[in-house]
Amino acid sequence: MSSQLKEKSETKEQSNYISGQNLKNHHVNSHKVNLNDLVSRLNVEKKKERNNNIILSVAAVSAITVFGVILAL
Repeated sequence: MSSQLKEKSETKEQSNYISGQNLKNHHVNSHKVNLNDLVSRLNVEKKKERNNNIILSVAAVSAITVFGVILAL
């Protein structure tokens, strides 16, 4: 029974592909893209990434320092 369902779904996918109606890309937005919004999102993402990199660097330096102090004792 599951092989029949799989076969039916493959047939539907092939027919959608052949007819050019890809279900995922079927809906097309017709509104304009706000460039200022995209630039502000990019800046926010850069700030988050920079903060994450700083936190990771501080954690690594702290771990190395603690390990060095332990070895010195």
